[in-house]
Amino acid sequence: MAKGVFKKKNVLVLGGAGFIGSHLCDKLIKDNQVICVDNFVSGSQENIDHLLQNENFVFINADVNDLTDLQKYPELERFQLEFQGIQEIYNLACPTAPKNFKKNTVITAKTNSLGTIRALDLAVKYKAKLLHFSSSVVYGPKDDKAPYMKENVFYPSSPLTPRAAYDEGKRFAETLVFSYRTIYNIDAKIIRIFTTYGPRMPLFVGHMVPDFIVAALDHQPLTIYGDKDFTTTLCHVNDVIDASIKMMSVKEFGPFNVGNPQEHKISDIAQKIIEMTASKSKIQYADPLLFMTKLGIPDISLAKEKIQWFPIVTLDKGLESVVEYSKVHKVMIKWNKTEEVKD
Repeated sequence: MAKGVFKKKNVLVLGGAGFIGSHLCDKLIKDNQVICVDNFVSGSQENIDHLLQNENFVFINADVNDLTDLQKYPELERFQLEFQGIQEIYNLACPTAPKNFKKNTVITAKTNSLGTIRALDLAVKYKAKLLHFSSSVVYGPKDDKAPYMKENVFYPSSPLTPRAAYDEGKRFAETLVFSYRTIYNIDAKIIRIFTTYGPRMPLFVGHMVPDFIVAALDHQPLTIYGDKDFTTTLCHVNDVIDASIKMMSVKEFGPFNVGNPQEHKISDIAQKIIEMTASKSKIQYADPLLFMTKLGIPDISLAKEKIQWFPIVTLDKGLESVVEYSKVHKVMIKWNKTEEVKD
């Protein structure tokens, strides 16, 4: 599809009302016309409310699995898709709520397969660049003898597990991206996201950092889904957005690991949050959730070399940003918690 010369690019963000997607929209809106597509399976309108009045932002409430023709949406007429088309596509669409994983199993499998095909078909139609957000789960379970995950080393895992809709789905999505790039000669890239945290993380669905903070602010117990030795890596969302923008701007296809290679005990993070909030809370333990598994540590050598990216937000500064966000949104947080109990 031929493209004219316009002052601003048309950029499509699939899953744009989600935690990471909404921060990406915030960054992109400064220089582009942004089309945000989401159906709120794990995203939230609250994440994008501040963008809805921006003339360079359009929200489409739709399931990416049904997204075949953008030009049927009248609200996009001002972006002149028939003349300008789409220049960039960011594909973040996929449910990511640990506590709701079982309920969303089929939609997760469908979005990782059909949803990725929809995104790639749009990239082919508009000759657009596409950045696919994959996950560290593609590597398989963590090997304690070789905990650092490199882009070309994988560990065996079964496709017949309760988690496979996500884990195998992410692998198949990468296969689709590679196949479309090879056959249709499109600029389709892959980044593999490791555990990410920051403001706007959904609450009460099993994401430990925001749930820890809300509990600490209310002097309630902090629940760790696992034992005292359970570890994780944490990369602040601002660093992930920085990597995404850099990746889209270069000729590299990836895949590249995007994460923070510093490993932390979750119990230490919980204690740090208790101290930050001057809370009287105690730490308690519960059985791991289905969606949670021990993940490896990202080796980010390729990202450093190829796109000059590395994380810069320290854990203390990152946690402070989530604490401040939670304090400001405390009334809404309590309302959400009440609704969660009702459900």
